[in-house]
Amino acid sequence: MDRTPGIAPPSPQAPQVAPDHRPALLAGFLGWTLDAFDFFLVVMCLGAIGKEFGETDEAVAFALLLTLAFRPVGAFIFGLIADRYGRRLPLMLDLVFFSIIEVLTGLSPNFTTFLVLRALYGIGMGAEWGVGASLAMEKAPSRRRGILSGLLQEGYAFGYLLAAACYFLIFPRFGWRPLFFVGGAPALLAIYVRYNVKESEVWEKVRHTDWRSLFREIVGNWRLFLYITLLMAMMNAVSHGTQDLYPTFLQRDWHFSPQMRAALTAFSMVGAIIGGIVTGMVSDRIGRRRAIMGTLVLAILAIPIWVFAPSLTVLWIGAFVMQFMVQGAWGVIPAHITELSPDGVRGFLPGFAYQCGAAIAGLIPLLDARVAERMSYAKSLALVGVVVFILAAVVAGLGQERRAVRFGE
Repeated sequence: MDRTPGIAPPSPQAPQVAPDHRPALLAGFLGWTLDAFDFFLVVMCLGAIGKEFGETDEAVAFALLLTLAFRPVGAFIFGLIADRYGRRLPLMLDLVFFSIIEVLTGLSPNFTTFLVLRALYGIGMGAEWGVGASLAMEKAPSRRRGILSGLLQEGYAFGYLLAAACYFLIFPRFGWRPLFFVGGAPALLAIYVRYNVKESEVWEKVRHTDWRSLFREIVGNWRLFLYITLLMAMMNAVSHGTQDLYPTFLQRDWHFSPQMRAALTAFSMVGAIIGGIVTGMVSDRIGRRRAIMGTLVLAILAIPIWVFAPSLTVLWIGAFVMQFMVQGAWGVIPAHITELSPDGVRGFLPGFAYQCGAAIAGLIPLLDARVAERMSYAKSLALVGVVVFILAAVVAGLGQERRAVRFGE
């Protein structure tokens, strides 16, 4: 039998549905939840952090950019380990790593230390998605991959919701630092993965037996890598352009209290979770690209009630609808880009491309803040939103898709 040098021979056919696909999905969901929880704590506390350290909103927004810039480092290192040695080990190591960094963030003595820790956290955040998504999607039933993808990705929205809830309950009494101490929880999740999630059956079938063959396959897929990077840059621009400075918009333009900002943000994340799951389910029927493009077009139509609402009631509805559409498009992404990626590099390629795209899109919060200095936050969010929605829809439409492809065959 012919086989590619450096790749292990096929093992007996894996079952179509891994018996532990639910624990794997739960682990990926919770890992991404806790990653997003920490990231959005900075978003929610941006003004308070700046005030304590004597820095401007733009300076603290740079911490968000720094986190995004270092995410590719984590995806690169842990993604290579995932394709060479399996998904479980790097996932557990990463969960412990970013738990430690998150707690240390709450102890930052000065702004320089805070920035260094946000960069280190970016490494942990970048590692989790690619490894967790590849493990969960390889175990998920192919016919239900879209809806499970939506559930997995909305760990991000649930993390934002959790951050808003903790901000509402803790920040008014204790300030921003104790919020980061909650972030020690992912260390416990590593124990759950250790005892409840088995290694990916797909990886065991196609694993590389040496580094040379792995790098050869990575280089051989450079065109696909560039496309997914571009797609992820646009998708991250969509999410960061509508989320990162929205609480600041509520504070500056609507004069919301911290509690009101947290409440509206939490409500919008309910829309995000519903949107991700519903659109993921729809993508199983109409295709990944059509689902992404359709929700992005609808997001453009929602801009007037999102930032130019004539009343408080319409503002709440607009926030809900906008995040339904934005995270609806995002809910398709784990399934879409893991399906596009070859079996032998699925731990590395989608995760690294995702984080490279996120690093590029890290300029969006700074762009929003800078444009808002010359006009209102509402106009800034609307202008940036229209541009990134259109570009993301075009890039998604120009790509390919492999909906419901059977991994490992």
